[in-house]
Amino acid sequence: MKIHGPWKTLQTEVGYESPWIRVDHSDVLNPAGNPGTYSVVHFKNIAIGIIPVDDEGNTWLVGQYRYPLKEYSWEIPEGGGDPEIDPIESAKRELLEETGIKAKTWKLINTMHLSNSASDELALIYLATDLSFHDSSPEETEEIEVKKISLSDFFKQVDAGQITDSLTVAAAQKVELMLLKDEF
Repeated sequence: MKIHGPWKTLQTEVGYESPWIRVDHSDVLNPAGNPGTYSVVHFKNIAIGIIPVDDEGNTWLVGQYRYPLKEYSWEIPEGGGDPEIDPIESAKRELLEETGIKAKTWKLINTMHLSNSASDELALIYLATDLSFHDSSPEETEEIEVKKISLSDFFKQVDAGQITDSLTVAAAQKVELMLLKDEF
């Protein structure tokens, strides 16, 4: 396995920056040795997803309008976590904020790079169990709806392509596999 790839970076400049992302533009030599450009989106937070599951085999999804897609999306509770903070703390905060759920038991079930050809975004997905229910407190940018759904119906919606959010699809497939392998 190569540690250093065949691309050679000649120069990198910041093309755009906001509180959430930075876009780096690099002049490069490609693997054939020819000049080219490469842009990379650097995410300043870690993507955190949580799949809460109760003792009866239900989970909770969050529905919200997603501006980049210009459509409504059903997803597991998810958000950004400061890389300087333990990701489990960000997961606990997101779950409570969006759904009002607290969990006693947490398990990291997936680590992903969401679009590694153009981004360095890291995503962590947690399974949350031993649930208790409290008041939610979504952020001002979130107008969300929360619904309880059986895991079997959740898996069917993912399989049918009705749910397309990447963290949600990955969480569903991982939990379904864990149940099949009796690793839950």
